[in-house]
Amino acid sequence: MPNEVIPPPIPVTPPAVAKDDTPMIIYILYLGGFVFALTSLVGVIMAYVNRNGAAPWAQTHYQFQIRTFWIGLLFATVGLITAFVLIGFPILLFTAIWMIVRCAKGIKYSSNSQPYPNVTSWLW
Repeated sequence: MPNEVIPPPIPVTPPAVAKDDTPMIIYILYLGGFVFALTSLVGVIMAYVNRNGAAPWAQTHYQFQIRTFWIGLLFATVGLITAFVLIGFPILLFTAIWMIVRCAKGIKYSSNSQPYPNVTSWLW
């Protein structure tokens, strides 16, 4: 029948995937560490607890967050120890900027459920 109208195909949407917001929460806890230092400690504990069994993209964030905590603690300790000779203040400033940039990049990738590239980097 030439006049028969064929309805358009119904688009198939993939099933909804549960979004894991835990990496994002940990980045926010790290940034909150500038006001309340205890939140950074809570964040690293959460990263250790959640890293096993997480989605592969989230595991990269947890590894990155754990490294960020320990490297940041190292930089901050060196900055505090050397603050009495004034070289520590630029080290502490660098550490704060370093932490903010790492968290901002992590939030960017985490919000899109993307793995963090180059998780073993010492810089950004």
